[in-house]
Amino acid sequence: MASPAEAKVPNNANNENQGANVDKIRDILFGSQMRDYEKRFGRLEDSVTKALETLREDMTKRLDTLSSFVQQEVESLSQRIKTEKAERTDVAKEISREIKDTGKVLEKKLGQVEEQMSDGQGELRAKLLEHSKAISGEIEKLRRESASALDREVETLRHEKTDREALADLLAEFSLRLKNDLELPEK
Repeated sequence: MASPAEAKVPNNANNENQGANVDKIRDILFGSQMRDYEKRFGRLEDSVTKALETLREDMTKRLDTLSSFVQQEVESLSQRIKTEKAERTDVAKEISREIKDTGKVLEKKLGQVEEQMSDGQGELRAKLLEHSKAISGEIEKLRRESASALDREVETLRHEKTDREALADLLAEFSLRLKNDLELPEK
């Protein structure tokens, strides 16, 4: 009998021979199919690689196109915003100018109104002074006429009035006659 070490060696060699034999059998049985599968996998891998490359190129083109479009739109919007801003600035300046012009016109009109009011007040004062003088003149005239009429009436009364003493004597006599105390001289 052989020793275990000796037995192992031939078994390993046997195993290697058997493995090579199995590979040969496998190659004989499945070799053409495996080569066919390898060709198919190679073609499939090439096809997938080409499809991926085409897809990558297509996506790159689309992204470039999209990027270009977005950039154009951003520039267009930026330009529109600048234009609109310029227009609004112009409109704001125009409105500001119109407000200033309107303010100047209002100030001028206000100045004219103040001047007219001042002139009107001057005229009113002048008319009031004139009327005041006229009324004062009328009052003075009426006072003189009244004083003159009063003086005339006083003079008339002085000439036509009865003397106080004579009136007193007359009343004393009248009183005595009423009392029958009066003795009349005989004529």
